[in-house]
Amino acid sequence: MATGAGEFEAIVLAAGAGSRFGGGKLLAPWRGGALLDGALDAAFAAPVARVIVVTGADGEAVAEAARAFARRKAQTARLHVVHADDHAQGMGASLRRGAAELPADCAGAFVLLGDMPRVPHAVLAPLAEAVRAGAPAAAPVFAGQRGHPALIGAELLPGLLALTGDAGARSILKDLGERLARVAAPDDGVLFDVDERGDLQD
Repeated sequence: MATGAGEFEAIVLAAGAGSRFGGGKLLAPWRGGALLDGALDAAFAAPVARVIVVTGADGEAVAEAARAFARRKAQTARLHVVHADDHAQGMGASLRRGAAELPADCAGAFVLLGDMPRVPHAVLAPLAEAVRAGAPAAAPVFAGQRGHPALIGAELLPGLLALTGDAGARSILKDLGERLARVAAPDDGVLFDVDERGDLQD
């Protein structure tokens, strides 16, 4: 069971098939790189010891894209790629696979979605500060809407190992009420995700 005495880690969920997109979504061109690069950039900018990338569909191609990004940023030592064999069961399965890699003393895990390339880096440190200050979890908010990434604190991490279906971290956060720390985000990058090819024009 997590004790919270250690460092934060990041889990990047990069296992989806992108069926609405037509496949190959995370490898699609985005601002001079791959769509996945945006989520990885935020993950490495967060105050974390490691970035755990969970692959599934297009597994080896996505893994190589993550490794290539880490090489360009001189961050290969912080990258840890794992494959979710049961990724087709939904986001819960992928998040469960990533959570299985967290160390026992993990202080918390940032959960980032591979198809959200515009997460503002300015929200990352405040999320960490909120959890360090005692909140069980923290999430960014823009225009009244809760966005991503969520930071799941140590006391809630065991719950990630029991996730099923496609709910992801939502099922962990839904019962927190006012205990969930809400951090104001500077722009809508905490809400923007890519579902269809037209979204790449943003």
